[in-house]
Amino acid sequence: MQRRSLKEYLLLFSKGVGMGAADVVPGVSGGTIAFITGIYEELLSSIRSVNGEAIRLLLRFRLIDFWRHINGSFLVVLLSGIMFSIISLSRVILFLLENYPELLWSFFFGLIVASAVVVGKKIPRWTVGVVLFGLIGAAIAYYVTVATPTQTPEAYWFIFLSGAIAICAMILPGISGSFLLVLLAKYEFILGAVKELRISIVAVFGLGCLVGILAFSHVLNWALKNYHNATVALLTGFMVGSLNKVWPWKQTLETYTDRHGEVKPLVQENVLPGTYETLTGHESYLFYGILLAIFGFLLVYLIDHFTDDDSPKV
Repeated sequence: MQRRSLKEYLLLFSKGVGMGAADVVPGVSGGTIAFITGIYEELLSSIRSVNGEAIRLLLRFRLIDFWRHINGSFLVVLLSGIMFSIISLSRVILFLLENYPELLWSFFFGLIVASAVVVGKKIPRWTVGVVLFGLIGAAIAYYVTVATPTQTPEAYWFIFLSGAIAICAMILPGISGSFLLVLLAKYEFILGAVKELRISIVAVFGLGCLVGILAFSHVLNWALKNYHNATVALLTGFMVGSLNKVWPWKQTLETYTDRHGEVKPLVQENVLPGTYETLTGHESYLFYGILLAIFGFLLVYLIDHFTDDDSPKV
């Protein structure tokens, strides 16, 4: 467990805020933020440490040893940042998605392009097999982005399952847990439960997230340890494939009515900015979109530049 100064903990909290903000947006992964800010490996390691040994220490009331074993300070500060972001920024993100989606998606498009480049650089040698895994990752992510949401039950068992599935995606760079919730028809339902403080729904969903992340972190860590290049190529492919979802200008082909009676997009296709203006009658904000995409791209590169030397390598 690393010892950190107050400044480092504040920086870690801000990284959690970034992860939470990304996870709120369908199409963007908090795992991407963790990867480019240099905390991905420590995050996986800390999650994996919540195991039988940790439970044994807790049951014996060896609380200090338990805290050190699970890297408790790291997890608490990071999770606090994530939860603070989700609770405080969910309304802002939803407002931007509703009123200025072109600008928000432009920023994340630039961010993800740079993230794919940065993560891809961590592969020292691109063999045919590694390239194949990258293509597989891109194909999987692309398929997820074009899949059509379906109606699903609101029973507790399905809320638990939704949490387990979404959290696995949230720690994968490029695969959006929020978008999987959209596909499961539980995105607005869960956000609504958080805003309305429906404790039972949030608790069941959180339990599903806990079970899912504890199980999946072991699988992902094993893959990174034994098949590093192929796994990182797969993650890079996930990011590239997800770009289809975050393209800023879209034409809505089908809609649906949510439980509040509001009409929402169901099936969309990407179009050029000029075509977008013609079809929708809305301003494309092309100039500002390009600026925000460049800003997102440079932001990732600056983060990678300042964290690369000190962060653990995946």
